[in-house]
Amino acid sequence: MEIWICSICGYEYNPENGDPENGIEPGTKFEDLPDDWVCPVCGVGKDMFEKK
Repeated sequence: MEIWICSICGYEYNPENGDPENGIEPGTKFEDLPDDWVCPVCGVGKDMFEKK
């Protein structure tokens, strides 16, 4: 699975880990994140992430 990096703060979204603190189960691909999901560190939207 591909890791995605926030271009603002550098947070890495790893699909293997998900984002359980925000209701995203491990194994959730970046493409399958809800449209309203935001970076848990700085709050920007998915459009500010780039593939690692």
